[in-house]
Amino acid sequence: MTAAHDVRRPPISVAVLDLLERGRATLEAACRTSDASERYRDSHLGALRAAAALVAARTVPSPRSRPRSVWQVLPGVAPELGEWAAFFSACSAHRSVIDRGGHISAREADDLLRQAEMFLEIVQDLLGVPATMPLPQSITPVSSTPVPATPVPRSRANTA
Repeated sequence: MTAAHDVRRPPISVAVLDLLERGRATLEAACRTSDASERYRDSHLGALRAAAALVAARTVPSPRSRPRSVWQVLPGVAPELGEWAAFFSACSAHRSVIDRGGHISAREADDLLRQAEMFLEIVQDLLGVPATMPLPQSITPVSSTPVPATPVPRSRANTA
């Protein structure tokens, strides 16, 4: 007779769960904004928080370690996410251009939002955290002037 092994994951800390929730809330805000730059920033920040949650869950802080970008650390703690880290690292450079007044298209902002949502779901799965409700099925269209907008279903938002 063989003994069954019950492999359980260690409990997820409140700080990790908080980072995941804040990442999700930031992605929800990205869905609601009509400004492409803001959508891009929020989408990137949502992904950044998801990555930080995974790094926090899988590492022990060392007093001797120097601060590094989460996108540099992520491949070391989750090699399967190396391509995601490279992708979002490139987005960081683009985000800094936007922060200095650079332009971003609605398409680029919407694409990053979709990628960030997918990344958050992957991180939740890796951590064994139950999936949360999907983001809203509609996002506010990006406009050149900030005006209240009627949400458009995601499938149509990228064709506008």
